Amino acid sequence: MTETLLRDGEPDAPSAGDPATTDPGAAAPVAKKQWPVLILDHIDKVFGQGDTEVRALRDVSLVVDRGEFVAIMGASGSGKSTMMNVIGCLDIATRGRYLLDGVDVRTLDDYQLSLIRNRRIGFVFQSFNLIPRTNALANVELPLVYAKIGKAERRRIALEALTLVGLAHRLDHTPSQLSGGQQQRVAIARAIATNPSLILADEPTGALDSTSTQEVMGILNRLNADGRTIVVITHEDEVAAHASRVIRLRDGMVVSDTGTPARVTPAIPTPGPVDTTSASFAPPTTAVAENSPEAGT
Repeated sequence: MTETLLRDGEPDAPSAGDPATTDPGAAAPVAKKQWPVLILDHIDKVFGQGDTEVRALRDVSLVVDRGEFVAIMGASGSGKSTMMNVIGCLDIATRGRYLLDGVDVRTLDDYQLSLIRNRRIGFVFQSFNLIPRTNALANVELPLVYAKIGKAERRRIALEALTLVGLAHRLDHTPSQLSGGQQQRVAIARAIATNPSLILADEPTGALDSTSTQEVMGILNRLNADGRTIVVITHEDEVAAHASRVIRLRDGMVVSDTGTPARVTPAIPTPGPVDTTSASFAPPTTAVAENSPEAGT
């Protein structure tokens, strides 16, 4: 059963006949276009206390609008990994407010956070995080299984997603039978399978050679051109060059942001009723042809 979040953030059990009880992809009661994808409002993240206290994020405020391609950069210890964890709802800020698709993350319990991670965020990791001895198609189907999508429908969606990244001819291959670049493309297909509001990529090219890096970034550019919102955590200038906006962190603070002042210093609205499901489970339609450079061999 899906959850609907009320204005005060408390879950409301849908009534019989409510679309959310029968369709896990039911549209949110508040149109998504009314909200930026994410709003960070004076975010602090503190680890430890007293003499051991470390402020990993310091008063971070920013907005990422729909369709943006944002790179978050910084040296080791700058806070970018902590930022990724907060944005990905893998950790909760110590102070401040984080709204994802209009949902105030502070109000969610563990189960609701798991719904958010499954349906609103598509993760792409440096180490791919694919399941060994499981073929590409089944790896892409996994988040759809958690979202309780029927077998035939999730097979169709996974096939479309793998076709989009140029791997329709590698459906039955396990991770060990794929190159690093191909494994990352499977991971991207898995990330877009639930049609999330945000693709969050943590050093997505860190384990790839230069050719595979360009192939993977080319796919992310195509997804962005198709309207996807993408945030990439990276320390590589050549990766950040693909983004339309670059945010740099140092000592947990934003020291530069090529976004407009309105994005950097947001006026935070009050959330209305928003549910935790994605609007649909259909991947974008911009496919990568199998004989293109991105398709590989």
